[in-house]
Amino acid sequence: MEFSHSDEELVKQPIGYWSWAASQAVVTYIRAGLSGVGLTQPQWWTLHQVAEHPAGRTREEITAVLQGYLDIGADLEPEIDATLERGLLESDDEGRLHFTEAGEALYAQAAEIQRASREAVHEGITDAEFLTTMKVLQRMIHNTGGEAWHH
Repeated sequence: MEFSHSDEELVKQPIGYWSWAASQAVVTYIRAGLSGVGLTQPQWWTLHQVAEHPAGRTREEITAVLQGYLDIGADLEPEIDATLERGLLESDDEGRLHFTEAGEALYAQAAEIQRASREAVHEGITDAEFLTTMKVLQRMIHNTGGEAWHH
């Protein structure tokens, strides 16, 4: 890969621009992959929350975890509704969401897309490089008084 600048020039580049550009590129790539199976990224997040909790998840539990993801906020409710309307999830008597057979099948398909997307995004990047990148970004968030959290 050819980099945009020399090492001497790269260390002077604006992190705000490059972190934004990386975010835009990665999110666009992931969303394109998920759209191939008819899912939005917030719908994927919703299905993933249900997959990680065999006892099911309530809307409130899902929203509490996901509301900060990419500024989704109040827009998450229609995405949860869409998974129910499409018959991917169903609600039990206690309001906990569970997979339907169709939802479980689509989740498995989307999980494979997500695995392949992660592999493509990380191509040529060692775990040590990724770890350093994550720590640097989290330190910058801390240094600017920002807050970020991912489950």
